[in-house]
Amino acid sequence: MSDELPEKHPDVLLSRLHKAIKFCIRTLAVLMVFVIFWGVLDVIYVIYTQVSKAPYLLLAVSDIFKVFAAFLVVLIAIEIYQNIILYLRTDVIPIKLVIATALMAIARKVIIIDLKDVTAIHIFSIAAVVLALGVTYYLVGQQHKESL
Repeated sequence: MSDELPEKHPDVLLSRLHKAIKFCIRTLAVLMVFVIFWGVLDVIYVIYTQVSKAPYLLLAVSDIFKVFAAFLVVLIAIEIYQNIILYLRTDVIPIKLVIATALMAIARKVIIIDLKDVTAIHIFSIAAVVLALGVTYYLVGQQHKESL
């Protein structure tokens, strides 16, 4: 794998800039862990608020979608964290993982979408994004198999 941000570079300025970027990436990883913890606390709060209102301990379909949305946001944050960590380890952007993260994000949108609030063009747009990401994920996977 190529080293996109080598910390040792003949040019002193580029070497320092690469180290600064690495520091920023590490900082983003730490911040993402905080976001994940806050997301988990939000999931707990959403579940608590949904089951503590009348009728108690029962969830309506709309309440379940709120809980799903909260869960999926945390899972997307975890995927982004994995992207950051993989980038730190290899200095190469993990294209397949980025596409998988995008697929998870659009899947979240599909799961929580309220069909009463969207137009047909909105639905077709989401379908086009899902199709494009699915095909891209498949093609990247095929390319990876061929390179092995």
